[in-house]
Amino acid sequence: MDVEYTARNVKISKGLRDQAEEGMERIALILGKSARASIVFSTQKRQQIVEVTIQARLRTIVAEGKAETLQSALRQAIAHAENQAHRHRDRRMAIKRKPKQEKTLSASPAAMPKSRPVQPVTTVAEEKPVRAGTKTRAAIAVHSFPARKAVVEPHIVTSGEAFSLKPMTIEEAVKDAEFRDRDLLVFHNLSGELFVLHRRRDGQLELVEIP
Repeated sequence: MDVEYTARNVKISKGLRDQAEEGMERIALILGKSARASIVFSTQKRQQIVEVTIQARLRTIVAEGKAETLQSALRQAIAHAENQAHRHRDRRMAIKRKPKQEKTLSASPAAMPKSRPVQPVTTVAEEKPVRAGTKTRAAIAVHSFPARKAVVEPHIVTSGEAFSLKPMTIEEAVKDAEFRDRDLLVFHNLSGELFVLHRRRDGQLELVEIP
């Protein structure tokens, strides 16, 4: 994996490079060696900050670590990025397996309604002659209908974390959604325009502007 380093008011030692390369090699085994990474080392007051951005084929991973030392901040950022890579791989594998499961369920013989042989309907007149003063009984044909399919009600979960209270730009919204590993984010910019940022099934983020 190609890794680009950026230092802001700090010095990147050889130990930090070795630690970063070791973590990126683990993530490359998950996302593929074609992924590219960018690591930014900076400091703010007495806190050391490390930002890791990984550009994969279908996903952009953004992770951040804050600690008293650069080694600890880098360790946190790599761990967060590795967890997101595992979730991205598991989500892709689940999407690939889903059509096979639906095909197996649709081809199950238990779901097909059993057909009954059609029995001939005989009338009373064919069995016995009608006597005077007796009531004639009419034959009734019985029809069978297939059983109705069970309707599965959707499971709705309420959450207030998908709405951002503070205004932010589109870039900040994308970074916040990646950092929190959320598939849906509702936010507004400085002008008060409302947007919805959500992740599609293929892993791409889609921006919807609400008029």
